[in-house]
Amino acid sequence: MRSGYKHYAVVMALFAVLLVLSNTTATKLCLFGPFVWSSAIVLFPIVYILGDVVTEVYGYEGAKKIFWVGLAGNVLMSLVYWVTGLLPALDPVIGGMYSTILGQVPRLVIASLLGLWAGQFSNAYIMSKLKIYHEGKHLWFRTITSTLVGEALDTAIFAFVGFYGIVPPSVLWVMIYSATAFKAGYEALITPVTYVVINWFKREEDLWLLT
Repeated sequence: MRSGYKHYAVVMALFAVLLVLSNTTATKLCLFGPFVWSSAIVLFPIVYILGDVVTEVYGYEGAKKIFWVGLAGNVLMSLVYWVTGLLPALDPVIGGMYSTILGQVPRLVIASLLGLWAGQFSNAYIMSKLKIYHEGKHLWFRTITSTLVGEALDTAIFAFVGFYGIVPPSVLWVMIYSATAFKAGYEALITPVTYVVINWFKREEDLWLLT
């Protein structure tokens, strides 16, 4: 990855913030008809689209650095929540509510780290390899295929590590297939926007090979 990118640091910070928000909001499970999603579902599609942008614009090496920064931010968040949870609360009721909600975060962070490692890195790897194979063409195929694989791995690992023993196994399977289907469908629908964003970044970073 060459140096001197104008927006690389901003994209890195945005990715890390989105991951931290995702793991905090993931403590709430939501029921939508036959589907069970964590409330982080509103953020994770954006994280994966941003991951596609990062890989396409900054390459696999640039994507890896951003992913590691995101993982480090999640570890720091988990440690902060754990330490603050140990502090004596002025109001035991509020302290108990704090621990009940944010006390889940360290486990969710571990689940997220494992899921993100498998999902985002496989997403970036597949997308970068397909870019070479297709000689920079068929961006839509790269984004949808890589996201489908990455989301399936990420969701399965996150659900089992984060919620096994908390919800019944049948609910875990519903979480996996419903979240994967939603995220992949979201990516397919948002592909035209992904094209626009990627091309804007390429123009801004003086990368003239547009797809």
